Amino acid sequence: MADGFTIRRLEPADTALFRALNAMFGKAFDDAEAYAGAPPSDDYLESLLRKDHIIPLVALADDAVIGGLVAYELDKFEQARREIYIYDLAVAETHRRQGVAAALIKHLGEIASRRGAWVIYVQADYGDDPAIALYTKLGRREDVMHFDIDPAE
Repeated sequence: MADGFTIRRLEPADTALFRALNAMFGKAFDDAEAYAGAPPSDDYLESLLRKDHIIPLVALADDAVIGGLVAYELDKFEQARREIYIYDLAVAETHRRQGVAAALIKHLGEIASRRGAWVIYVQADYGDDPAIALYTKLGRREDVMHFDIDPAE
């Protein structure tokens, strides 16, 4: 336990915690519709939680989700190595600036090391100063452009 919270990886039986994590993401990102508007079935969530390359972590205080991240392990083709991409990372407003996000990333780093990943990477939006400050403290900044491409119909 770190400073009143624990961090653990979700397992297939943790669908209720996964739903709580999604609800926390929806509130933290001010996008409840995306995270709770069309909830997947328990079977779907269990199948996601069985996949080794999907890494959902939660920070828990008194059995409540106070933070979490979802990361994906990507096997590379140019070399025999892998990368870990943090897709979502958030902490409930009442628990921010208490080391929760840094602890989640540290825990992910331990998983990444065991798996032989050479890097963990994450994106931040311009104007999200707290995220930019955290990531600057933990890693090297690269200025890149991000594009959303709609799939062919």
